[in-house]
Amino acid sequence: MPVIASNKDTVMVVTFQTGLTAQGSPKLSQRSFPNLKSSSTDQDVYDVAVALYGLQDYPLIGVRRDNRIDLTE
Repeated sequence: MPVIASNKDTVMVVTFQTGLTAQGSPKLSQRSFPNLKSSSTDQDVYDVAVALYGLQDYPLIGVRRDNRIDLTE
């Protein structure tokens, strides 16, 4: 029986720098923002992350989109 894939939801994961270690390396943290519409464009997800972290003291390092898909028979 073939597997059926159906979109469930999308999570935006942002990586940002919170400071420096004693050795001078950047300290990185991640935060997830669940429940994005799966129909959101990649550009929209990126623009939201840039807008949110433009209001923060921490610089934005990266943005990742995780699409969650349910698999059933």
